[in-house]
Amino acid sequence: MLTNLSKTARGLAFAAAAIVVGASGAAIAQAKVAVITPYMAQPGTQAYVEAFQAVAKEKGWDVNVVDTAGDVAAVISRIEDVVNQGVDAIVINVDPTQVAAGLQTAKDANIPVVGMDAGSDPLLATNVTSDGVAMAETTAGFVVDRIGGEGNVVMFVFDAFPPVQVRGAKADEIFAANAGITVLDRITPDVSDGGIADSRAKMDAVLAANPEPGSIKAVWAAWDQPALGALQAIEAAGRQGEGIVITGIDANPQAREEVAKGGNFEATVAQDFAGIGAAAAEAVAGLLAGNAPADAVTFVPTKLVTKENAAQ
Repeated sequence: MLTNLSKTARGLAFAAAAIVVGASGAAIAQAKVAVITPYMAQPGTQAYVEAFQAVAKEKGWDVNVVDTAGDVAAVISRIEDVVNQGVDAIVINVDPTQVAAGLQTAKDANIPVVGMDAGSDPLLATNVTSDGVAMAETTAGFVVDRIGGEGNVVMFVFDAFPPVQVRGAKADEIFAANAGITVLDRITPDVSDGGIADSRAKMDAVLAANPEPGSIKAVWAAWDQPALGALQAIEAAGRQGEGIVITGIDANPQAREEVAKGGNFEATVAQDFAGIGAAAAEAVAGLLAGNAPADAVTFVPTKLVTKENAAQ
């Protein structure tokens, strides 16, 4: 009788252990992950998130995408919300230094946070992004070559977001190193509606203030939306024939289409948005399995897009 009871007890213990292991495996497979961003109006962010969701779906995760519609400060309270909801991991697409209070809440709750084209920070497990310095070197160098190192350049920047800020800083450096180039204006557009409309309005004002043909040689934009807005302003003013060179970064579909035409919008840089989203998902998967990312920054390759390869 005692032997049978011992066997029964052992059997129950093994069954309980199996249930615990099974529950643990299910918790990972059915992980709750929050993706929080103020920039869903941007095509690049939309592409990151879609790629992340595709991988997450394959892994059986429950993903909650939170868009604060341009409100960076609101990201902090949204992080706190999902921490209270007991998510297993968080992904952000925003400057981590601006939402440090929320990130600290996640850290205190032992919830890992991955940056998806965000910025490096000790409170992030890793930041998956493109090499902003390299992209700016490519496009600013393109501008310098095309205008022969001389003339006025209009810049569109966004220093509030680290991945874009580093692009502007590198372009500043490159233009400053060419004595014949003058940065006529350094514009930060309103991005709440995506950035095209406000960039066009601000470029309209620059064109009006500089009406002489040849007074503007190029427009360097840290991403495609301002480049597209500047192009619309130049065309509306009838100044496309002046050969004003425009460059952007992202190679979103609308930008590719314009570059392919061989007009003023001459070059952009293709980021692998799907690759960034997928790599961010794999970083989360590793963290859920107890494996920390090897590096604080994970770079995904980019390439220059011009008329010759825009249709590819």
